[in-house]
Amino acid sequence: MKRQLILEDGTIFTGEGFGSAEETVGEVVFNTGMTGYQEILSDPSYCGQMVTLTYPLIGNYGINRDDFESIQPSIKALIVREATDLPSNFRSESTIDELLIEKNIPGLSGIDTRKLTRLIRKHGTLKGKLTSLEVDVDEVVTGLRETVLPRDQVKRVSTPSPYPSPGRGKRVVLVDFGMKHGILRELNRRDCDVIVVPYNTSVNTILSLHPDGVMLSNGPGDPKDVPESIEMVRCLLGKVPVFGICLGHQLFALACGGDTFKLKFGHRGSNHPVKNLHTNTVHITAQNHGYTVDPASLHGTFLEITHTALNDGTVEGLQHKTAPAFSVQYHPEASPGPDDANGLFDQFMMMMEQFTKEEAIHA
Repeated sequence: MKRQLILEDGTIFTGEGFGSAEETVGEVVFNTGMTGYQEILSDPSYCGQMVTLTYPLIGNYGINRDDFESIQPSIKALIVREATDLPSNFRSESTIDELLIEKNIPGLSGIDTRKLTRLIRKHGTLKGKLTSLEVDVDEVVTGLRETVLPRDQVKRVSTPSPYPSPGRGKRVVLVDFGMKHGILRELNRRDCDVIVVPYNTSVNTILSLHPDGVMLSNGPGDPKDVPESIEMVRCLLGKVPVFGICLGHQLFALACGGDTFKLKFGHRGSNHPVKNLHTNTVHITAQNHGYTVDPASLHGTFLEITHTALNDGTVEGLQHKTAPAFSVQYHPEASPGPDDANGLFDQFMMMMEQFTKEEAIHA
């Protein structure tokens, strides 16, 4: 089944279709991870995007029940050099083709993913359409250039209603902007009593749950598209410990008076080196984001830069100078990727413990 990817600049990639036969339009991005394709395609932060995997062979260890980061993947399409239909792994339960068919997600294989990646690196992320060969290419290109992609990704992937993940330890309200299951998993490992709430939950509702801390999850899109969440974070600061990850990090910066902007082609992969400016150590991190915090906008705010990316110098971590709150742009829960930064969850636990003690002293 031949299928083609048409980009808004007129470039065409023709290959073999797999997965669903649906036509789709989205923002074309790339991920440089060598493993973790199941976690990548099920990461809600990819909502609305067509994901190109730069590693050439995808699907070789199959699909299993344990490595999903969401129940319903929200990517628009998966683009690979080669998709194997003969996986070999003791945990494998199905092929990547079978998964994409089940989830109604189209795929494209057999194209030069190196060329596509270099094109995105040169021009930035591009709108694309995955379609059959029986289309008028000029009409598709014109349509793509006129297309305004949806900006309600967070609303689409956030939980519609609160739900608990019970534990006996600290109570954490986890605000779901497109939460990866790995974040919840790490809190559960520490016996936290977690309540997951929608992205637009009010600060009064969050505080009425009597949390020991609030976690701001990852999520898709532009943080400025959820202004109600920015205001919610602003009102939380100083009242309860806050830890932001990825989109949560950007919302934290905006809530404190900082600004964000879109990167040319983003950071998406599992081998991004990040330097801790306090300890002068380097962690290899998993990342997936298209926006970043503007360091110049932090002057005059109560935010201090704690981590930077070694590849391009962008802001990777922030800490509030007076309130118990910090954030990172990368994924300490990994899934997929290295777990170098997993200790940040323990830092959050210690922050909640310290805040509880200080409250007791002043009571």
